[in-house]
Amino acid sequence: MNLDRVPMDRFGHDGLDLAYFDAGDPAGPPVLLIHGFASTANVNWVFPGWLKTLGEAGYRVVAIDNRGHGESDKPHVSSAYETATMAGDAFALLDHLEIGSAHVMGYSMGARITATMMLEDLARVRSAVFGGLGIGLVEGVGDWDPIAEALLAEDPGAITDETGRMFRSFADQTKSDRKALAACIRAARTTISAEEVGRLDAPVLIGVGTKDEIAGSPEALAELMPQARALEIPRRDHMLAVGDKVFKAAVVDFLAQ
Repeated sequence: MNLDRVPMDRFGHDGLDLAYFDAGDPAGPPVLLIHGFASTANVNWVFPGWLKTLGEAGYRVVAIDNRGHGESDKPHVSSAYETATMAGDAFALLDHLEIGSAHVMGYSMGARITATMMLEDLARVRSAVFGGLGIGLVEGVGDWDPIAEALLAEDPGAITDETGRMFRSFADQTKSDRKALAACIRAARTTISAEEVGRLDAPVLIGVGTKDEIAGSPEALAELMPQARALEIPRRDHMLAVGDKVFKAAVVDFLAQ
């Protein structure tokens, strides 16, 4: 694991100051990375080695700190975190960098944002990788209210919900703004209908850990899409699949095709 933090640049959008990095091979095809809930661009993409992997493969690697996360501004109102709004931030970053279209890779919440980008402007998404999100994109991924409650709990030792404890621990480790995350998790859970998913006619790789109890089946989602294929990441749960070497190798191969 590479723990060298990449310095972030900033741009303005929707009245917010948003952080990003633009690294890798500046002459290479651009890949936009969108991290998951309670994570950051560095935690999701730099520390597990994605920046190194994609940069060495010849790609320009761009990653955003989603609003409410990392070094970006952190509103405390749920209305700021609709999935379409966060997809708008990602498009605004591409505009800021004068990138017409890019490969887009999102993990968990980032995969939901990626799918929304495809619905809104498919021409700007050359291909997509959905990590940590399978048929849950359509069917939902369970009750997130206990996570919001866990994030706001005064005493973390009193949290009884297992998933809530997991995300609270992760938020504490990353020194996140827990009020912003609670507002985010209450809003950024939009599902996409099977009919809408069927319109996402671009190459898509769907990677989910075999021990992931949150994402839902990658195969079931891939069956709904014209150009999608599923990848099972062996022996990995929702938190550990993101940096797995099997996942990295499959993504590099997918992008090369």
